[in-house]
Amino acid sequence: MIERIVIIDNVDPVSFYGVNNCNMQLIRNLFPKLRMAARGSVIKVIGDDSETAQFEKKIKELEEYCVKYNKLTEEVILDIVKGKSPETPRQDDVIIYGVNGKPISARNKNQELLVKAFHENDLTFALGPAGTGKTYVAIALAVRALKNREVRKLILSRPAVEAGEKLGFLPGDMKDKIDPYLQPLYDALEDMIPAVKLKEYMETNVIQIAPLAFMRGRTLNDAVIVLDEAQNTTVHQIKMFLTRLGMNAKMIITGDATQIDLPRSVQSGLTQALRVLSDVPGIGKVEFGKKDIVRHSLVQRIVEAYEHFDSQQKETPDQPSTTLL
Repeated sequence: MIERIVIIDNVDPVSFYGVNNCNMQLIRNLFPKLRMAARGSVIKVIGDDSETAQFEKKIKELEEYCVKYNKLTEEVILDIVKGKSPETPRQDDVIIYGVNGKPISARNKNQELLVKAFHENDLTFALGPAGTGKTYVAIALAVRALKNREVRKLILSRPAVEAGEKLGFLPGDMKDKIDPYLQPLYDALEDMIPAVKLKEYMETNVIQIAPLAFMRGRTLNDAVIVLDEAQNTTVHQIKMFLTRLGMNAKMIITGDATQIDLPRSVQSGLTQALRVLSDVPGIGKVEFGKKDIVRHSLVQRIVEAYEHFDSQQKETPDQPSTTLL
């Protein structure tokens, strides 16, 4: 009789063990000659050497499946332990499988172009109106690169600019003050990474979410870096950010030139960067339109209405212009 320790540190324990440890109970039943105890990411098993070796092999196969698909069902456990090939979810255009195995894929032609541009370029601009899925797809691509061990960390950033409101001083420490500006990034991550694993990634700095001002002086290697709401960067900020790109790193910059929240006297860094970098090789650009909007169908009509209103305002310059916030 020997004792063997099996570590499942790549997977979310909640997803692996199942509700009320139902998956672990099934595994116990499938290996009746072994005694086992599981806590967190550690499974301790006692039994014959060949039996425990076979147990470790099957646990690693289950872990690999769970990491890829973010779920583990009774049928999959039975198939893998019995040596059969488990039925796999559809693979067509799937970027990653989110929480509970939800497939996240490109939903229109321009989202597919963004996926392609990400693979072909180290720097990609994704431009277009609200609701086109620019940020969501960008973060999905970043999470996939992390899960596939193509990079060691994700760095997600946005400029801390208020959308037409003056919120004043926010309470709490630095994290409490900046989190409201970064909440859209947390929302996307929570769709793609189980809560326990996401918390671990955040605590170990595998995933870093920070305002743009915190990027100065850094060299970002072995990472996917996403800058969201880039239209609210200044000229100096975006130049600083673009020059952070390190070895084995990819950068995605998303923005919408119709939603600039900077003071009127301040030029958007995004618009200038697009002009300056237009002829630089190795940079991809995908432009989304209002027909690519994947939120509520009413959002597309709202964008169209504001575009029509703004075009009328330009024809009568004596009227103050209005942009979609």
